[in-house]
Amino acid sequence: MRLLVTADAVGGVWRYALTLAACWAENGVHTSLAVLGPAPDPAQIREAAAIPALRLLSTGLPLDWTAPDAATSRQTAVSLAGIAAREGVDGVQLHAPALVGDAAWPVPVVTAVHSCLLTWWRTMRPDQELPADFGWRVAESAAGLRHADAAFAPSRSFAAAVTEAYALPAPLPTILNGRLPLPAPSWAAVGRPRAALCAGRFWDEGKDARTLDDAAARLDAPVLAAGSWRGPNGAGFDPAALRSLGSLNEAGLAEAFATVRVFVSAARYEPFGLSVLEAAQAGCALVLSDIPSFRELWDGAARFVPPGDVAGFAREMAAALADPAALAEAARKRAARYRAATMAAETLALHRTLQPAAIRVGGHRAPDGADRRASPTGPFPPGGLSSGHERPGTVPPAP
Repeated sequence: MRLLVTADAVGGVWRYALTLAACWAENGVHTSLAVLGPAPDPAQIREAAAIPALRLLSTGLPLDWTAPDAATSRQTAVSLAGIAAREGVDGVQLHAPALVGDAAWPVPVVTAVHSCLLTWWRTMRPDQELPADFGWRVAESAAGLRHADAAFAPSRSFAAAVTEAYALPAPLPTILNGRLPLPAPSWAAVGRPRAALCAGRFWDEGKDARTLDDAAARLDAPVLAAGSWRGPNGAGFDPAALRSLGSLNEAGLAEAFATVRVFVSAARYEPFGLSVLEAAQAGCALVLSDIPSFRELWDGAARFVPPGDVAGFAREMAAALADPAALAEAARKRAARYRAATMAAETLALHRTLQPAAIRVGGHRAPDGADRRASPTGPFPPGGLSSGHERPGTVPPAP
């Protein structure tokens, strides 16, 4: 079986896609990975090259949240459909519903809903009207959900939020994220320094780097920060107390996790949180914001703090740093529930259900170039979403 998967190279979707491809390769699946937005860096290219049966395609196409207008977004979908035809794949998995567009896809299309602007806006700007620049993006996402052959979300709480936001007639299915554990450094069994770590795209307001930075200023232990501070949408954040490690590859992340006792996330918006899972697998105690997805996934295995509570984060980090053992063990045990193999198997099973019988039992679709438009009656209802009073000029964040 051959599948086309889309991703970006600036966040967790990259790691998700590589994990899928690695697990799928063990089941004889060949993956063409089409990267939108900024091209992968040399380290990322080496990571991809190490995965059997993975073909990396740097498309130069805009991301759904950086496209300047709806026409460009729809043309991106057309271009991706063309790539699917040229690659001779049996199915497509998009990383955002807006990428479905109105293209004539030659094969079944599945869209993951890793994140979305509408639920981000409702979380981060609950009392403000959706601006014009978000309005058309949300409409494209709604159309994508309507036209895709199947869609799913990475956590039940986020699936519920998307279902409510887009008025879906039935709950959006869930396939929980999983992660292959990072290889621990040989010295990782040695006692860990009294330090904490955070990771992510700190330029995204949803990650709330400001609260982490203010909390770090109140601690007498270092708080390290692995990730990017400037985004392709122009957003950015400059830390004062957090000690930046920059963006790290897998080996660098593994080393960072092994040199701290605590992992902290103050995210106000997080559909799943792969970095939290990575930290738990690496034996870090967890201090997390008390948001629905983190409660769903880590209740009983982490310390929770109300979003934006600087003093609370400083207090809970200090307590976890002083005595991390029990909390770290609880997090490690919980992390065992979120297996990469399970995620890959459930996702592959979804793709197989959309295939003709010959492909489901191991055949392969001939790349005959015949166009196939995603079902216009899809699993979701027709109709657009009202954006309320339009307010132009807002730069959309990464969802």
